[in-house]
Amino acid sequence: MLKIIPLGGLGEIGLNMMVVEYEQYLLIVDAGLMFPDDYMPGIDLVIPDFKYLKENRKKVKAVILTHGHEDHIGAMPFLLREFPVPVFGTGFTLALLKEKLKDYYLPFQVNLNKIKSGDINEFGPFQVEYISVNHSIVDGVGLAIKTPEGMIVHSGDFRIDLTPVDNQFTDLIRFAHFGQEGVLALFSDSTNVEKEGFTISEQEVRKTLADLFQVSRGRIIIASFASNISRVQQVISLAMEFDRKVVFNGKSMVTNVGIARELGFIDMPDDLEITERQISQFSDKNIAIIITGSQGEPMSALTRMSQGRHKGIKIKKGDTIILSSRFIPGNEKAITAVINRLFHMGADVIYEKISDIHTSGHAKREELKLLMNIVKPRYFVPVHGEFRHLVRHARLALDMGIPEDHVLLAEDGSVICFEEQEARLNGTVYTGRIFVDGKWADNVGEMVLKDRLKLGEHGMVLVSMAVDENTGDIIYGPDITSKGFIFEDYGGYILEDGKCIVLEVIDEIEKTLIIDWTKVQADIKKRLKNFFYNAIERRPLIMVSILPV
Repeated sequence: MLKIIPLGGLGEIGLNMMVVEYEQYLLIVDAGLMFPDDYMPGIDLVIPDFKYLKENRKKVKAVILTHGHEDHIGAMPFLLREFPVPVFGTGFTLALLKEKLKDYYLPFQVNLNKIKSGDINEFGPFQVEYISVNHSIVDGVGLAIKTPEGMIVHSGDFRIDLTPVDNQFTDLIRFAHFGQEGVLALFSDSTNVEKEGFTISEQEVRKTLADLFQVSRGRIIIASFASNISRVQQVISLAMEFDRKVVFNGKSMVTNVGIARELGFIDMPDDLEITERQISQFSDKNIAIIITGSQGEPMSALTRMSQGRHKGIKIKKGDTIILSSRFIPGNEKAITAVINRLFHMGADVIYEKISDIHTSGHAKREELKLLMNIVKPRYFVPVHGEFRHLVRHARLALDMGIPEDHVLLAEDGSVICFEEQEARLNGTVYTGRIFVDGKWADNVGEMVLKDRLKLGEHGMVLVSMAVDENTGDIIYGPDITSKGFIFEDYGGYILEDGKCIVLEVIDEIEKTLIIDWTKVQADIKKRLKNFFYNAIERRPLIMVSILPV
């Protein structure tokens, strides 16, 4: 029996991770992260829970990476710490992973294996062929996995751009080849299923950017994803055409551009690039700056510029600032705050809502239909997206004539079984999220998050005292202090009343030979919790420290 189990990425954007399992062989496809939501204070990263993999540790043979975006490789340092297995990916994907691993200590040499589209690898009963796909990052691949049960096709993240600026096409001919041979199941990217039509070509974005280069008389500052090497190359080419020197700024931008130049994905003469310090040596009309920060990230180059905190580059009147990316849901508030500050500084800001300066890396409905048509799968499974995306992609498959019982709507943890050319959902396995605070911190549990949220919303109250452990008499205190709960000059009487409640609890202690101080602490917390809520409808985090002496 062939099992395919998504451990992340089905029901959310990010966390992409899938298991392909047959008997004693298990392949992992991607290991991505998700960035924290507002309800996760202090959390740096969210990664999939590896419990199922740990339960099947001896079966895990390799990891295959479809491309280098964080939602597909971001969890790799944590996965490799647990499973030091070979990793297979294209040159640019592995170069990004190598750079990422520099920030993490691994006590062994990681076994990285470079592949390219058209290559074929054997993994026990599996034969994997890599298919070129066009996406918003270079060197992406889809997968054709030959299994004992039949051919499985995984689209990876893809779009169909017939005029890509990097000449990396989605190889429709190869997808069609497998469609002619017979495909048991297609696992297809659902991210943009809600959008009608076709994705606009990067060539159209280039035309918009060229118009902006044509009319701008000041500096041009372009913020983009550091991984979008095709977009960076377009800006470089336009800078050459319009006689502008190029400055790269932002750690990830500098790093990714360096990797891309080394691997041949960026072509530019050495004398085109200048440093921040050299900007003042040129006229504003001869400067183009490529930076990070299109999502309003707090420490990014663009955000620091908008706050006047960037050491080398100051925004001034006449600057044209282009946010060449989409507004990722959840980032709108941060992005608009940056845009407003930039306008206050006198800059002209161009962004997606007012101009075609970005195109998505994910296929829209007509492209998704085209892939289904040429692959001709017996079974269809939508992947990568929130549940609404999966549902709409499943309905699209029905519209394309795939029988209802051959469209499998799976979620994280669903066990998709294939046996004798038939498929079914066969129960679930445990999946979850690991909240990472720092690089190698243990999982931050739900209770810690609840405490942090409570601290942020209601503050903290600390009760401290020293008591005679034999008699229960108070030797020192009780002292009650608060942080973020009430302003003591105006609400101090609340804390004084709280002290009275603590004294009442101590007075009620039965004077036995052994006093249970843990129970006393719990009673104090309970009484204070009820009192504070009844008094001012606040629920602070209450900590009680009793020192028996």
